[in-house]
Amino acid sequence: MFVAKRRVVVTKRIVLSFLVVLLAAGLSACSVMQSTYQKKADEADTLTKRLAVLQKKNDDLIAENAVLKADLGRMTLHEEKLTTDLSYVTDQRDKAVADKEQLDKILKSKSDSLSQSIVELRGKVADLDAENTRLKAENAELAKAKEQVQKVSSTYENMLEKMKSEISRGQVTISELKGKLTVNMVDSILFDSGKAEVKKGGLEVLGKVISILKDVNDKSIRIEGHTDNVQISRGLAQRYPTNWELSAARAINVARYLQDEGVDPGQLSAVAYGEWKPVAKNDTPEGRAKNRRIEIVLVPKE
Repeated sequence: MFVAKRRVVVTKRIVLSFLVVLLAAGLSACSVMQSTYQKKADEADTLTKRLAVLQKKNDDLIAENAVLKADLGRMTLHEEKLTTDLSYVTDQRDKAVADKEQLDKILKSKSDSLSQSIVELRGKVADLDAENTRLKAENAELAKAKEQVQKVSSTYENMLEKMKSEISRGQVTISELKGKLTVNMVDSILFDSGKAEVKKGGLEVLGKVISILKDVNDKSIRIEGHTDNVQISRGLAQRYPTNWELSAARAINVARYLQDEGVDPGQLSAVAYGEWKPVAKNDTPEGRAKNRRIEIVLVPKE
């Protein structure tokens, strides 16, 4: 029994010792666990703080990302607008280049046409200058001719006045055409039939002409002898073989008389036409009478 009690006591002691050991081990384990917990707690607190920092950074990055996205959106829109503008500008540039090329072609064509027009105009100006020069010369000639015509007209009027009686009797005709004055005298007023010497009555008629011809210094005075177609008679044939010689002798005698009366011989010439320039038909006495004539013709000097 004692032994049993002793065993009980020992057992209690062992149990108690074991409990103490367990308790010590538990306390030690608790101490270790508390240290580990505290370490873990501190670590968790640090991680929480870091997490908070990281979360803030993440929020900031999210906000910054949103701003960047907004900026990107604006920049994308701006880029699209720039792309559209660039496309428009490119189209306008291409159109401008095409327009310039077309304009260059038009300008070249216009330039070529203008150059041709200038050449043509220069040619026309040269032609007009030449025409103007010609017209000036022609105008000067016309002015000179007008002056001459006026002088001839004055001479013509004086002739008409001086020879009214001869004109009225049909012995003299006076005509004026384009500055040419012709005094036509039938041969009977100047010559006897078949003669070449101017008769007294003819000298008086010529005297009226001479008084006017003395004042004419810008004309040539041509004395023309004309006959009808009647052949020279045998009695005169030795002196005047044909009408040529008779008409020449009469023209020369009139010219010589004009010279003797003071008309400048440098202005005088005598021409024989014989029967070859009739003014009427030779088949009537009246026609033959018209063809037998002396013509004093005032013409421009050569």
